Amino acid sequence: MKRREFSKAGLAASAALGLVQAPAVLAQGRPKAGTDYLVLEKPAPTEAPAGKIEVVEFFWYACPHCNLFEPQLEAWVKRLPPDVAFRRAPVAFRSDFVPLQKLYYALEALGQLDTLHAKAFHAIHVERQRLNTDDAVIAWAVKQGLDQAKFVETYNSFNVSTKVRKATQLQDAYKLAGVPALGVQGRYYIDGETAKSMDRALQITDVLLADLRGKPRT
Repeated sequence: MKRREFSKAGLAASAALGLVQAPAVLAQGRPKAGTDYLVLEKPAPTEAPAGKIEVVEFFWYACPHCNLFEPQLEAWVKRLPPDVAFRRAPVAFRSDFVPLQKLYYALEALGQLDTLHAKAFHAIHVERQRLNTDDAVIAWAVKQGLDQAKFVETYNSFNVSTKVRKATQLQDAYKLAGVPALGVQGRYYIDGETAKSMDRALQITDVLLADLRGKPRT
């Protein structure tokens, strides 16, 4: 799909790409820059501490492919070595994506991601709730047992607004084409289209991480 477009046709195309099962990366040969992943012309900003390699997942709670990818991603994240700093960046291709960006960062600020991140996906994709307005997001958060006043204060806070702005700037820096997608150390971009599946995208990410550590390619 084209950058900043999120049509039904684009979703269907992404689904076809993201759900295709691919053989292991090395069985297909060494992943190639410009084909299997993209190299950014201008490095994107990173937030990883010194000595760590940053991996960013770009996602949208309402994206069905992000929802399907989430369990696989979670399992991969649990296996990451200590020198990898993983974070998520909720995207905004349109103005109605912003409430879900704010939801993610509000949950993060309140220490509720471990409890409610998966439930947000479930609410949208299983319960079919439309969490595309501030009021809808706030009502959902309150139903999860969060204090309304505290959540609203956090949701509308300068801290959350700043993180939303930075997330949007980051997706622009990576020239994001769609979600889910992965960014590595501000240098490399991988999605279901370049990698041919998100399973292979994770395998390519592992190869790039090894390269960034200075390990020889095998």
